[in-house]
Amino acid sequence: MAGASFRLGCQTALGLKVVHGLTPDSTVADLLSEVSHATTIPVNHLRIKYGFPPRPLDTTNVLRTLSDLQVRSGDKLTVEDVLGGARETPPQAQSLDKTHVTDGILQQQLTSSRTQGMLQRRVVPADNSCLFTAINALMTDGTVDASSASALRQVIADVVASDDVRFCEAFLGRPNKQYVQWILNSDAWGGGIELAILADHYKTEIAVVDCQSARIDRFGEDKNYPQRIFLLYDGVHYDILLLESADGSGTVLQTIFSTSDDNILLQAMDIAREAQSTGQFTNTAEFSLHCLVCRVLLKGQKEAQQHAAESGHSHFGEHKANI
Repeated sequence: MAGASFRLGCQTALGLKVVHGLTPDSTVADLLSEVSHATTIPVNHLRIKYGFPPRPLDTTNVLRTLSDLQVRSGDKLTVEDVLGGARETPPQAQSLDKTHVTDGILQQQLTSSRTQGMLQRRVVPADNSCLFTAINALMTDGTVDASSASALRQVIADVVASDDVRFCEAFLGRPNKQYVQWILNSDAWGGGIELAILADHYKTEIAVVDCQSARIDRFGEDKNYPQRIFLLYDGVHYDILLLESADGSGTVLQTIFSTSDDNILLQAMDIAREAQSTGQFTNTAEFSLHCLVCRVLLKGQKEAQQHAAESGHSHFGEHKANI
């Protein structure tokens, strides 16, 4: 089976199992075999539902690939034994099979947390305001509202305008008043400065899971805030990470977590490693963008920085077509 390995959550009558080792090129036959192994349900007893809303997996063509079926890493499957209850794998067997063991991090959460679910990615609009939309969504139980971005831009503008000593030109990369006007522009991208300000505003640590480096940058970590939210960053775009029900319903269980919840932090790290291994990031040295002032097309962060230095232009947007 070629391609990078990913994981699938399998919700059974006896709890959540996690299957590792499949790839986009794996077939339905491979999936049935791995799910059967993880759940101990015989292949001919399996009924699998996937997607949202959940729909039955078509097993009539066992040579179809998971890519064809649009099954992706991190998806949740609802697995039923149509001829009887699922059977637990004996503990001894689980310890001997390292490839198909149940994900310990997820199992710890299921037994110790007040919720039962999986940390999942949810996409927010790619409209140059994704950072602001994402943070607002996580602070409002997962509701994605693109119109909320302007309010958070105003919060940042007010904070910066109120302290031109702390937020000086050397810190902002431009004069204070110019920055205030710039951040209110819907085309202006948010980054580290804005994340730090919003962490202080919400008294919440903001953990940014970086898909390219597989690291987690934690804004507000030094403030000892009691709660934490998670963003997923692919190099140019921010999405949200939240806890969804493991029953395949897509129900949001939790968006804000305790900073003492190491299980969720480890799950986020696992997602970062998966995203890195499967190439779910944008190479900022190669991606295309354009100057919003003069419309010149540029390639990569280096050209954008050079153009800004030479022209004084500092408003850029992603250009969808390759240069």
